[in-house]
Amino acid sequence: MTINQPFYRDVTPQGGDYETVSRVIELVTEDYRSQPGLEEIARRLGQSPTQLQKTFTRWAGLSPKAFLQAVTLDHAKRLIALEGLPLLEASLELGLSGPGRLHDLFVTHEAMSPGEWKSKGEGLLIRYGFHSSPFGLALVMATDRGLAGLAFADGDEEACFRDMADRWPNAHYIRDQEATAPYAARVFDPAAWNGDQPLRVVLIGTDFQVRVWESLLKIPLGRAVTYSDIACDIGQPTASRAVGAAVGRNPISFVVPCHRALGKSGALTGYHWGLTRKRAMLGWEAARANGILPE
Repeated sequence: MTINQPFYRDVTPQGGDYETVSRVIELVTEDYRSQPGLEEIARRLGQSPTQLQKTFTRWAGLSPKAFLQAVTLDHAKRLIALEGLPLLEASLELGLSGPGRLHDLFVTHEAMSPGEWKSKGEGLLIRYGFHSSPFGLALVMATDRGLAGLAFADGDEEACFRDMADRWPNAHYIRDQEATAPYAARVFDPAAWNGDQPLRVVLIGTDFQVRVWESLLKIPLGRAVTYSDIACDIGQPTASRAVGAAVGRNPISFVVPCHRALGKSGALTGYHWGLTRKRAMLGWEAARANGILPE
């Protein structure tokens, strides 16, 4: 639940760094079909692979390989969703060796197969259940790959379920309290938070949204940051408004701590499950961070 790594970093390119980063972006964007590796990119730029890796990662917040995967994934979504290409043809168009690599790309970054993404969850089984939590009745949703959703119901279980199920409208849903109970127990019991055994989650969103949600995971327990901080962390310092929208679409409340994101002035802003609950979460976490264990 907590990640011990610095949240703030300098994302402003210095000196020749900007030219290097811009050339990598241009090369990958225009030549993604050849799937160039780090060695090939460095050779074409006349730089050391090690230095290129450090420079690009420091500025962009992800490696050249990860950027190539993101670009490839964007094109994959366009080919299979908008243009309707079969998976084999889409794979070859993307410069991948076959549907197997395309499948791996989707599962790694979307935690679902390209076919599941294209069909908005058709054929995907999602189990769900409602469980007690420190912050009211919680809806927990899970696939065989991990936790897919966590929301809160305020007296209307059906409305809460529909709000979440609409994210994967074609999935098959089964109410299964027994299957989701272990997730609820682990999520809300700090004694079960174990960095050596990370909780597997299924993030449902665009590449930008997933990057924002991954940034949220870096915020330490008992701390809060602004949307501007998150925008800087993902390498897009002018995208505060888009970051705010992505935070609001976070499907896994509390685990992906969107409640730790504040407005520009540091004031609490809108929260999908209510500002009162957001205040309660921040207070609960602050107490634990300060060694005060609430009953």
